[in-house]
Amino acid sequence: MNYVLTLFAGAFLCNCIPHLSSGLRGAPFPTPFAKPRGVGNSPPFLNFLWGSFNLFIGIYLLSIYPVVIGPNPTCFALVAGALAMGAYLSLHFGKVFRNTG
Repeated sequence: MNYVLTLFAGAFLCNCIPHLSSGLRGAPFPTPFAKPRGVGNSPPFLNFLWGSFNLFIGIYLLSIYPVVIGPNPTCFALVAGALAMGAYLSLHFGKVFRNTG
């Protein structure tokens, strides 16, 4: 269970990056609350809130299941979660922006 929650911590931390950066730049970006879900743009403030939520959940999970940086299974789980989320987001939003741009 420790590895699964650490994997999710990596996913949440990776997901906070595009939403926080869009919100802080004042740029719209898709969120799960947009119409259509995950495709339409949400306002910058909502992106800031969604990114902050993801950041807090990721930090919370890491506070319960701390990760020692180095070649160990827990660190690999954190990186795997971030890589999986990053790969999914890049493919999904690449398709979204290609179809709307």
